[in-house]
Amino acid sequence: MPRHVACVMDGNGRWAQRRSLPRTAGHRAAETTVIDIIEAARAAGVGWLSLYAFSTENWSRPGAEVDYLMRLVRRVVRKHAPLLLARGIRCRFLGAADPRIPRELAQDFEDLATLTACNRGMTLTVAFDHGGRRDIVEAARSLIRAGTPADEVTERLFADHLPFPDTPDVDLVIRTSGEQRISNFMLWQVAYAEWVFPPVLWPDFRAPDFLACLHTYRRRDRRFGGVPHQTNGDMS
Repeated sequence: MPRHVACVMDGNGRWAQRRSLPRTAGHRAAETTVIDIIEAARAAGVGWLSLYAFSTENWSRPGAEVDYLMRLVRRVVRKHAPLLLARGIRCRFLGAADPRIPRELAQDFEDLATLTACNRGMTLTVAFDHGGRRDIVEAARSLIRAGTPADEVTERLFADHLPFPDTPDVDLVIRTSGEQRISNFMLWQVAYAEWVFPPVLWPDFRAPDFLACLHTYRRRDRRFGGVPHQTNGDMS
């Protein structure tokens, strides 16, 4: 079982387009999937689940769509906070630093994180206003401000300066809709992740699809740059 699963929730716009609906309808339909996958991951024994909700690049979308997303996310957070608390899920928000985020939404993020901070079940990280490159740059700046000599910088030390340094590396990334891109998502943490690209659009993605991705992961041979043990060094 992967310890840390991350999902790139892709395909909302295409889901709406295929139904001759506005893109906002796809985002609205995605709410059901989010809750379904949270429940499926928790029931399967996944310890860490990360969801890519809004990237630093998504600010370039039309203003009306961005405004709708901000209102939608606020409604979803407030609506499902009691469920997340009751399930023992610890909630954290990765990013959420841009001043364009409405003050009320930023407060809702902080309130939910505080409300669930003592939970010891699954950790749910919502990447909102997140960019993997930005996280790496900020970690480098943190090391410089700390006066760390260049020769003392190690991968472990660098990782300690990333947001939420206790987060384990991602084992499995699921990107729905069939698109095969990293999209600046948790670049440091996905270095050796396995990737699965189900063709299902995110609003149609459900627990059985998620479990199928876990099954695919369990069939993978993760060697982290090495060779299978059974080769005994035989390169033939």
